[in-house]
Amino acid sequence: MRPDDWHLTEDVDDFLARAGEFLRSRPALHTTPLTTIERLRTRGTDAFGTPAPVLGRLERAGKVHATFCLIRGLSLTHLAPEHADTLAAHLATLGHSLPFVSADHGTATAFAEAWQRRTGATPTLRDRIRLYRLGALAPPTPVPEGRARLVGERDREQLMLFLREFTTDVREAVTIDAASWAGTRFADKHFTFWETPDGTPVSVAGATSMVGGMVRVDPVYTPAHLRGRGYAGAVTAAVSQAALTAGATDVVLYADPANPTSNALYQRLGYLPIAEWAVYDFASTEPEAG
Repeated sequence: MRPDDWHLTEDVDDFLARAGEFLRSRPALHTTPLTTIERLRTRGTDAFGTPAPVLGRLERAGKVHATFCLIRGLSLTHLAPEHADTLAAHLATLGHSLPFVSADHGTATAFAEAWQRRTGATPTLRDRIRLYRLGALAPPTPVPEGRARLVGERDREQLMLFLREFTTDVREAVTIDAASWAGTRFADKHFTFWETPDGTPVSVAGATSMVGGMVRVDPVYTPAHLRGRGYAGAVTAAVSQAALTAGATDVVLYADPANPTSNALYQRLGYLPIAEWAVYDFASTEPEAG
């Protein structure tokens, strides 16, 4: 396909009108663009605290074959290597700066190599991520004492404490407090605590709003001193069941493939791996000031 088969816009409604059906056709694999675009649609283009996002679709003869979102970095749906090269050439010609690319492993690697050829920017693999989709939910047995409870406004301080600990664990640089909350990726999610019989929260799981029949469980966190007691499995199962009860056809989550504990847990609950993801950072090609 030619560079002019890539159509770029900053108009979220126009993008959805033309590419929404494509994104909804594979809701599990398109979980990230679906939730990203929904956030843009409901909260406006300042939802990410960055300049206006650039949205793109690869379209020929009226059929959309792929999409991208350029917000902070580049997020891609699946691309053949030749299409990744065409996109890299197009974005480079337009003068776009890319701090990173995130996509399924093959697509991210192909684009990173193409971007290096086109711009000289050196890619560095930052993260490997595994995408899971729920098959048949298998709640844990035995279930730890306690219950699942939706997080309310009165729980905000405890929730933010858990999320600060979580982001530290996963080396995510973000400030989480009352002032910054609305601008974080957590603000649009719905949270559930697992709490002990005396009402003490011991684990938390979040979930996105349903879009295209898909709900993504994210994040799941238990403080280190409370792990190994079944709390994470119990709260993940509760959130997953709530998504199914609400009518979700695809319940998905991401996991670090280097963490055998979490991967084993999700598989016991009925989650099946469907894709491997990668994130490449790009080193700046600009000379340092001296």
